[in-house]
Amino acid sequence: MKVKFCGAAQEVTGSAHLLTLEDGYTILLDCGLYQGNDKEMKDFNETFLFDPAKIDCLILSHAHIDHTGRVPKLVKDGFRGSIFATHATRSLCSIMLMDSAMIQERDADYYNKRNPDNKREPLYNSEDVHQTMQLFTGCPYDKWVNVRDNVMLQYRDAGHILGSASVTLRIHESNRTIHFGFTGDIGRPDRPILRDPQKMPAVDYLICESTYGDRLHDEKPKELEKFLRIIQEACVERKGKLLIPAFSVGRTQEIVYILDQLENQGKLPKIPVFVDSPLAVNATTIFGSHPECYDEDLEKYLLMDDNPFGFNGLQYIKKVEASKAINGMKEPCIIISASGMMNAGRSKHHLFNMIEDPRNTLLLVGYASPQTPGGKIRNGATGLKLFGQYKQVLAHVEQMDSFSAHADRNEIREFLRGQEQHVKKLFLVHGTIEPQESLAGLLSDVGFKDVQIPELGQEYDL
Repeated sequence: MKVKFCGAAQEVTGSAHLLTLEDGYTILLDCGLYQGNDKEMKDFNETFLFDPAKIDCLILSHAHIDHTGRVPKLVKDGFRGSIFATHATRSLCSIMLMDSAMIQERDADYYNKRNPDNKREPLYNSEDVHQTMQLFTGCPYDKWVNVRDNVMLQYRDAGHILGSASVTLRIHESNRTIHFGFTGDIGRPDRPILRDPQKMPAVDYLICESTYGDRLHDEKPKELEKFLRIIQEACVERKGKLLIPAFSVGRTQEIVYILDQLENQGKLPKIPVFVDSPLAVNATTIFGSHPECYDEDLEKYLLMDDNPFGFNGLQYIKKVEASKAINGMKEPCIIISASGMMNAGRSKHHLFNMIEDPRNTLLLVGYASPQTPGGKIRNGATGLKLFGQYKQVLAHVEQMDSFSAHADRNEIREFLRGQEQHVKKLFLVHGTIEPQESLAGLLSDVGFKDVQIPELGQEYDL
């Protein structure tokens, strides 16, 4: 058996890992879109390090675009196998991949109007998404599912976003049984909405994420206190706007849920709150359709408040005209908008309009690739180019990594506790080299015998 790392190798996006069994059967774990502007990765989304037509099946860990965003491209280029996912991941993919296709089509149209002699095709289109969704097989948590005669699959709740899961494969070949694991993105314990991450069965080989392998997040009590302080200073004291760029799926719903709790407790200032993302609006509807993913706290909360994603003063925005009108408002407000890295979507437009006003605040609540506007601001940029114009960063900048849906180094360690007795080789992916090296040191210290940090395209015999 071989494993080849075809994405998210010393990178945080573009997850794709290829297993080839001894009889030639191929299993692709995730098929994500690279999100960023690294020149060395400019062709990543257009090409595969394998022949899509020769992939036998695809197993998805969760619905985020950096894990699923190239699936329609895979189908467009010849893949016809089964796509395994949890039921909630399948539901989210139906809207997220269509949204991604519309972005691909719109970007191609925009480019072609300005470059009529050098036209380009979208990565995929809406029809490719329709064809893709027909290949999905929905799977429950905690039950072994037959992939083929000698391969079984089990999903366990990873607590990262709705429907997220770790992947365990039980593979029979020759005279041995191999248990192969992929953590997907590991969530965090004691977070709103979702259940805590469930530990995986013991495995022989493991692919593990490492996004925050070199840092610790704020603890929960400090988080709420800090969040309220930021809202108070931005919207009450400075009478400005608070922009929270957030991923449409997961982060947005968590922030809305926390604001809903603050509103019920009488702690939220009486200011408008806008969720300005059509995808987030649709995703929130899907959240309401999958209570099997809720934690016990949310189940109890629903007895008091039957709509944890709605409160007085909250408006969900779909139409472009309504989004533009927010920029013309003079009064304080909170704007939750995608994309989370501010490299596309409506959050980029809000950033353009807000960045040079010192009354305003930008609250960064998740990872952003270094080359994106969010990443540059996170790293201390005093100015950046947006829509062809240079803008100074005069707005206040706050960071709250405690909102991250990714486990920190101690939470990763706890998630893996016990595996050190079984794992023969552990591969760190979905992280940049510094966090990976830091996490590799920690895991080696606690007993993992062989920790690898693969490069893009690197292949290992198992």
